[in-house]
Amino acid sequence: SEMCIRDRLLISLFLALSVSLMQGAQSYPPKINSDSVSTYKSVDGHDLKIWFFNPTITSKTNASAPAMLFFFGGGWHGGSPTQFVKYCELLSERGMVGIVADYRVKSRQGVQAKTCVEDALDALRYVTENADRLGIDPTRIGVGGGSAGGHLAASLGTIHVDDPAAPKLMALFNPATVLAPIPSNLLDTPLKALQKLELINAAIQAKEGQLRDQIGLEPVELSPFHHVANNSPPTIIFHGTNDKIVPYDSAILFASHLRKKGVYVDFKTYEEAGHGFFNREPYFSQTAKELDAFLLNLGWLE
Repeated sequence: SEMCIRDRLLISLFLALSVSLMQGAQSYPPKINSDSVSTYKSVDGHDLKIWFFNPTITSKTNASAPAMLFFFGGGWHGGSPTQFVKYCELLSERGMVGIVADYRVKSRQGVQAKTCVEDALDALRYVTENADRLGIDPTRIGVGGGSAGGHLAASLGTIHVDDPAAPKLMALFNPATVLAPIPSNLLDTPLKALQKLELINAAIQAKEGQLRDQIGLEPVELSPFHHVANNSPPTIIFHGTNDKIVPYDSAILFASHLRKKGVYVDFKTYEEAGHGFFNREPYFSQTAKELDAFLLNLGWLE
């Protein structure tokens, strides 16, 4: 029934915005075997680290390499930068610089989501400002992330798209992108989709106060969907149809809104896959292969 669907949405949508145990269980502080590590930001007694995986092959045509900066998931509450190390290692073997960054979270530093986004932007600015020294092409720096980390990456390519360091590409793994009710006039959607939209909006409105406390701002201010721009970068999205934490339908809405603005989107559906599917087999190999093809298509890989 409609009420049953709505209740399930209420439960699932906001599990993502509390503790994500599946993604928050990784060890911390992380032990990461990378080529180099830097502190990109020191704040309130915390040194926030960033790890670099340098290319193991050199480009035939470019002196500097493209780069991908990844943010871990964990509901803005926990998690570890180790989550995307495997992706970084594969990208380094393909001639890119793979990067993972730490950022402050509620369980360790008592912060709200707005602070997580601030840290993500500072990490991206650090990579951009030090691109020459790091052997990185500043015109080809992308961002990626899963769940709450996908939210951070999506925020950089929407909310902060006019920042000088704005990303040139987004790779989003079951990202949280819809944090506020969506006006129906923003979408060119059939009736069936509008009915789903009403359910998603009802679920969001029912938890608006809780969400405001977690974010530290009005939710719409930190909702990537509501800040999609025609200069948002090309995007690949990986999402499972059985995601009980970030609804699959929210990813479809985000992708359609990007496309409406003229942004190139490659949307990868994983039937029956749940939340956080991408970091385990057989899904890891599949998503890594599809990310490789996406980067190849855009000329970031040879």
